[in-house]
Amino acid sequence: MTVHPLATPFSAPAQPELTGGRKVGVLLSHGFTGQPASITPWGQSLAAKGYAVEVPRLPGHGTTWEELNTLTWADWYGELTRLFDKLVAENDAVVVCGLSMGGALVLRLAADRPGDVAGVVVVNPAVATKRLDVKLLPVLKHLVKSFPGIANDIKKPGVEEHGYTRTPLKAVHSMMQAWPGIVADLPKITAPLLYFRSTEDHVVDEKSEPLIIGGISSTDVTMVRLENSYHVATIDNDAETIYADTAAFVARVTAAP
Repeated sequence: MTVHPLATPFSAPAQPELTGGRKVGVLLSHGFTGQPASITPWGQSLAAKGYAVEVPRLPGHGTTWEELNTLTWADWYGELTRLFDKLVAENDAVVVCGLSMGGALVLRLAADRPGDVAGVVVVNPAVATKRLDVKLLPVLKHLVKSFPGIANDIKKPGVEEHGYTRTPLKAVHSMMQAWPGIVADLPKITAPLLYFRSTEDHVVDEKSEPLIIGGISSTDVTMVRLENSYHVATIDNDAETIYADTAAFVARVTAAP
């Protein structure tokens, strides 16, 4: 299977001499039908600060939507968990970050592994939707292979996410089937949370935010509104705000006790 040239995973080792002698890891996950290109600059900005960074290519992404349609939430979560375990083993503290479905994946990680997650950063995460047509997915996915794509919801001219032009229905149904379990387990999340939300987002509606903010047990929660970006804010007009605020957040929540 040919992998898109911009779908290469990004990895950088810790440079503890830049982070006060502590080794700190950061895991970043891209979203559904996206690929590492949408978040690699975010990861590179953190690597430049001395953090160990892992940006995986989730299975079925960066190849073809048809391949993605043969895979499930368990495949994506499995790959993320593999790299999370690597970071936990090699570092003193680990922060998890995600865009869109990546946000849901890292919330799942934070609920499953509260003792190993020092902080959580999400950008326009999705754990629910107001769309009524999703109720038809259990049937539709057997009749129709895909719908039009959701990629490239970006306000900044000339910026390309390089995601799929089609949304594979079996795969999207698998993702949405994972949502109720995440919402039910949000109270298990105790780590500090930094939540970025675009004021105009044509992919993820407003249903997820109150569920997440109202569901988690974290007492350290920071909300940042992104006024000049659409869904893929990590490479949109507010990207530098995301990079700077994330770096400051990681430094704060991983500081030596």
